[in-house]
Amino acid sequence: MIQDIPGTEIEKKSFEIIDREAGDHGFDPLTWPVVRRMIHASADFSIMDNLVFKDDPVTAGIRALREGVSIVTDSTMLKSGLSVARLKRIHPVYGEGNIFCNIADPGVAEAAKAAGRARSVFNMRSLKEKIDGGIVGIGNAPTALVEICRLAREEGILPSLLIAMPVGFVNVVESKAMALALPCPLILMRGRRGGTTFVVAALNAIAVQALESMEAAA
Repeated sequence: MIQDIPGTEIEKKSFEIIDREAGDHGFDPLTWPVVRRMIHASADFSIMDNLVFKDDPVTAGIRALREGVSIVTDSTMLKSGLSVARLKRIHPVYGEGNIFCNIADPGVAEAAKAAGRARSVFNMRSLKEKIDGGIVGIGNAPTALVEICRLAREEGILPSLLIAMPVGFVNVVESKAMALALPCPLILMRGRRGGTTFVVAALNAIAVQALESMEAAA
């Protein structure tokens, strides 16, 4: 039977169902809201077994958002999925931009063509000053994640939070193994699985917690 639930209550009801069906999941109070929102976005409880939270990434993400650091994404879809309205409430700089993806930039396309390499590499390379100390979300291209690892290794550029969930069959597992070795806070989905939807959900969940922490301190 279809339940007649007000639109404003659907998400709350969904979270209650997820909490109940997840049972004793073992995630702490900071990481569970992130995992729960990812489950909400996918209706897939099996992702719980594939997630890695390294170096207290949720706390790092909350702090970074409250400081107004740059956010860099590997796709315009990921950038578009972030709640700018919520981010602006956390820090006004997000109302002025400060969320970056140059994948469609003509200069990036030209550089990639000249080098015979993927645009995702030059998207990251063109934004390395934003990546350093920023938040980086990778939900599509393993080549972008490999470039993040190269920037860290060769140029000392590290994000304050890396969400690494590229998806596919070529260099996906390998790029995630490289990311696990980085000395920065990390949320990662093991194996071939991943995708923009998961990264959007994770970032939005962290933004919710950042806003809640501000409201509680007010």
